Amino acid sequence: MAAARKSSRYGHRDATMILIGYRHGLRASELCDLQWSQVELNAGRLHVRRAKNGSPSVHPMQGDEIRALRRLQREQGPSSHVFITERDGPMTPKAFHALFGQMGARAKMQFPIHPHMLRHGCGYALANAGHDTRALQAWLGHRNIQHTVRYTELAPDRFKDFWRD
Repeated sequence: MAAARKSSRYGHRDATMILIGYRHGLRASELCDLQWSQVELNAGRLHVRRAKNGSPSVHPMQGDEIRALRRLQREQGPSSHVFITERDGPMTPKAFHALFGQMGARAKMQFPIHPHMLRHGCGYALANAGHDTRALQAWLGHRNIQHTVRYTELAPDRFKDFWRD
């Protein structure tokens, strides 16, 4: 996010895309398709529509997300989509993929990065924070829990406090 803010022409938009994509475990297509009608800034809620036949849900938003989205809304003017290009059209997943890769290179990442890493990062971070597999499944919109198990299998504290009262 720091590299996006510092070196990108649309730094705030790009950093906000990273923040929202990571916090909510969004696929690139879900992030690019996000519309203002799905965002309740006053209530602090994000209505997530999932791709790939995933389960839709309503996620709470943190203060930094709300502030970033309010600023983005002020700066970009009227649009149905949250993340738009300089030509006022919705950002496409292909364009975001290219942009994300460029930001990774500017951030001097040791390996090529892609937007789906935000989704995986979200899953692993929530699993490592101790959230149970069913809650993680609902957050990520997985219909089949087998897709969620990968995140909890590697959690370092998976068995911590199993026999403690």
